[in-house]
Amino acid sequence: MKKWHGAAAAVTAAALALAGCGTADEEPGGSDATGGTTSIKVQLQWFYQAQFAGYIAAVEQGFYADEGLDVELLEGGVDIVPQTVLAQGQADYAIAWVPKALASREQGAEITNVGQIFARSGTYQVAFADAGISEPADLRGKKVGNWGFGNEFELFAAMTQAGLDPGADVTLVQQQFDMQALLRGDIDAAQAMSYNEYAQLLEAENPDTGELYTPEDFTVLDWNEVGTAMLQDAIWADTGRLDDEAYQETTVKFLTATIKGWAYCRDNPEQCRDLVVAAGSTLGASHQLWQTNEVNKLIWPSEAGIGLIDEADWARTVELSLATRNQDGQTVLTAEPEGLAYTNDYIEQALAAAQADGVDVTGGDFTPLTVTLEPGGA
Repeated sequence: MKKWHGAAAAVTAAALALAGCGTADEEPGGSDATGGTTSIKVQLQWFYQAQFAGYIAAVEQGFYADEGLDVELLEGGVDIVPQTVLAQGQADYAIAWVPKALASREQGAEITNVGQIFARSGTYQVAFADAGISEPADLRGKKVGNWGFGNEFELFAAMTQAGLDPGADVTLVQQQFDMQALLRGDIDAAQAMSYNEYAQLLEAENPDTGELYTPEDFTVLDWNEVGTAMLQDAIWADTGRLDDEAYQETTVKFLTATIKGWAYCRDNPEQCRDLVVAAGSTLGASHQLWQTNEVNKLIWPSEAGIGLIDEADWARTVELSLATRNQDGQTVLTAEPEGLAYTNDYIEQALAAAQADGVDVTGGDFTPLTVTLEPGGA
């Protein structure tokens, strides 16, 4: 595992190189001279999957077009840091986890959270049920997998809270973005997203039974329950450009259509599954339906309205980022975020606009599906 700040600097350099690939006459967020629409680019955090179903739906269902926006979704990947792509002017908005983005802000990225789409954390630490890991303290002496790249902050916070030193009390293992190391027995506990890698376990065959694994075969540490959950998928805007009235208006329009996209996926999960698969996801249909359903759980219900940034959740994320140390003794942040780290001004306008169009922005009646996973997620 790389040091947190060192890793951030390395990926920032990679993103700077990416930014340098743009042409001099590119004008992100500019108006189309013929159609009168505003063209914008949105950098996603990962490859196309149902984690971004609401944005894909807003494109395909014409919600962005209804707002006069021509939106291009930029697929993410291992070497792409969305908040840095945004800060370097190669995108107009970016989807990124809050602690990662705050670390980038501390290193100079001028970005602002304008919409907190995920209200809950989707990160788990998963172990086989017979491994004796039912709480963070049980990780002592174990081989603990994690992906790094800023995905490990909640895990380290939980270990710190349990009195464990990540550099001495566990064996940290760099985990691939799958669950094979856990299934092979190479590690005792693996990092997993509720909407992705956890499903991969339940799509795998148990060699002892010849059937698919079941939830009873595993124990799950859910950081929402442990108390070290940090804010994840948020919409980030360019702080400097928020001084521009046209960009402010575009931001409200983008957020309004995005709300409609996520409400559509809440009410039409199967259709959104199909849109994600059609967009080019390499994951199968049952896996994507599971993912759509689990992502919906991270958003809905939203008592105050989807995207509104909760001050208590924000404060907890900042506090954990300041206090939690990695195996080298470094923290995510060294000081409280300065400047306009977040604002609810634009999401409040967007919520009002969406409600005026008849959209249920709280999802108080949301009921998750029961999804049957097929072998391999087919």
